[in-house]
Parts: sequence; C-alpha cells; structure tokens
Amino acid sequence: MSLSALAERIGHVFDDESLLERALRHRSWCSEHGGAQSNERLEFLGDAVLGWAVADLAFRAFPDDAEGSLTAMRINVVQEAALAEIARGIDLGDELRLGRGEQNSGGRDKASILSDAFEAVIAAVYLDGGSEAAFAVVERLVGPHIAAPSTRSTHHDHKTDLQELCARLGHRPPTYSLSSTGPDHAKVFTAEVTVAGGVVGVGEGPNKKSAEQAAAAEACAALS
Repeated sequence: MSLSALAERIGHVFDDESLLERALRHRSWCSEHGGAQSNERLEFLGDAVLGWAVADLAFRAFPDDAEGSLTAMRINVVQEAALAEIARGIDLGDELRLGRGEQNSGGRDKASILSDAFEAVIAAVYLDGGSEAAFAVVERLVGPHIAAPSTRSTHHDHKTDLQELCARLGHRPPTYSLSSTGPDHAKVFTAEVTVAGGVVGVGEGPNKKSAEQAAAAEACAALS
C-alpha cells in the first residue's frame, strides 16, 4: 500500500498515517485479520464532517438560494454514487484492504464500499489535522461537484458519450493528454481531448478523471 501517494492525492500530509490506514480497512479484511478495527467508526464520523463542510460550501457559494435548494445540493453531492465517483478520481479503490470474497467480487469498484471509505478518509483527515484540514480536503475534492439543482448534472459519463459519438461520426476513439499545475497537495489538472487530429475539448479538475470528464463534456458539445 502506498499511503504517501494516496495522501498526496487526498491533499493532506498525515502526522499519524495509521489513521489513513484504518480508513482503508473494510470489515471483510478485518474479519480475516484477527478482528482488527474496521473503518466503520471513521465512516460514521466522516459522514457528519462531510455533511457540515458541504453545507458550509453550498451556503457560501449560493447566497441567494433558499433552504430547500441548499438541502438538495448537499444531498446530491453526498449520495453514494457521487462519493464513489470522487473516490475513483483519487484511485481510492486501489488502496482498499478487502477480504478475499470482496476482492474477488469486484469490491474495489463497488459504490457502497468506495463511498464508505471516502467518508472514513475525511474522518481520518479531521482527526489528524482538525476541522480546517478536513474542510480544505472537502473543498478541493467535493467542492467542484456542488451545483445548483437547476444546473447540476447527474454524474454523467461524458467520456463514454464522446466515444460513442466519435463512432457514430466515423472518427477514431478520442485521445486525452494531461498536465498539472500547483503543489502536490493542491494540484489542478488540465485535460485536452483530441478527435480527428484536432483538440475539441479542454477541461480542468482537482484530479485526472474529473478533468477528462470536463474535457469530454466540452468535446461532446462541440461535435454535436
């Protein structure tokens, strides 16, 4: 397990890496390793920390929205599918500790396992660095996904859409190039997508996958 590399993708330097290691332990792994403590207690705490931070971000970003709209934003971004998408963006599944059964049944990409582990990671950051550190991580990783109900997308797979569009238009599959700026703990990734020899979309995000999705969305709009 490369905890330091994962910590860089999360955007927090841990004083106590054992907290991050515990956040990655699924109960299936713990049952095979002498009853070691799983990430479930951290998940409980992380759910509350995440809810607070997202509510704060939405409240500040949309000063004219009513309570109902703000609630919808929070619910949308902390639901299982949304958190699993964010977890995939930092390759969290690659670092999970899973039992043999979960490992063999594709547990590293299960939305329920990924979302729970992401909440546990937020709790680990909170316990290690306090509320400011946890808020900073949520702002960087989750903040870009907060959108008003009238404008938000529903976590659409724009890369798949673009690939299918290229096939319909008779083009070869799209290719992506990536670059990044900023320090390791706060990198901004830029993706360019090329179709038929030309750049048709550019996108930015806090991780490679979100940048590619943004570029693919722009490319779909341009080609359509």
